[in-house]
Amino acid sequence: MITDRTVLALDLSSARGVIAVVRGDEVLFRADFQSERSHNAQVFTPLAEALAVIGQEQAVIAVGTGPGSYTGVRISIAAAQGIALSRGWRMLGWPSIATVDLPDYRVLGDARRGQFYTAQVCKGRLIKATEVITPESARAEIADGSVWVTLDANAPLALKQVSVHQPDAVLLGRIIAQLPEAEVAQLSSAMLEPIYLQEAFITVAKKAGKHVPLGKIENRD
Repeated sequence: MITDRTVLALDLSSARGVIAVVRGDEVLFRADFQSERSHNAQVFTPLAEALAVIGQEQAVIAVGTGPGSYTGVRISIAAAQGIALSRGWRMLGWPSIATVDLPDYRVLGDARRGQFYTAQVCKGRLIKATEVITPESARAEIADGSVWVTLDANAPLALKQVSVHQPDAVLLGRIIAQLPEAEVAQLSSAMLEPIYLQEAFITVAKKAGKHVPLGKIENRD
């Protein structure tokens, strides 16, 4: 059931950032910007415009949590936290891979380090969590006859059965606008963080005496 809830939706999990304001099924604002790894330099102008559209109303902030650009998702989370703190709004996360405008599909994506991930979505909900698999398993799984999509820039393993899509903040806003109030309350009480595909990979200096930080976390960027 669509409510009159106003939602400020942000998805910076891909090279194309999207910010939208949705009230029920109505789109009040949408801004798309191509930013590669510079979301932090691109996000502020459209975000200010979106906030101006909302004005003094109450809104819920929805953040696309990936999987995707770790940096982009962290920037959108930080922006959401700042707005929520200053305006007293609730904020929640929703998987970016669940914001493709298809009723039922499976996702195949690059998990880095020579591995891939799968997930399953039905009616905007992640019904099978992300699972990291080998290239051989990926090739075998797409033979199941399902509709397969990826949110990567290109189809993983150049598989023709996998169509390329992008996360959509408008659809994210509409999904959150339809959630029951009890679910919004539950999600907004949970910690907001990116979807992690693998444990952090730590690298250390190979040469003795070389002055480097103690470790470096490898992200999906």
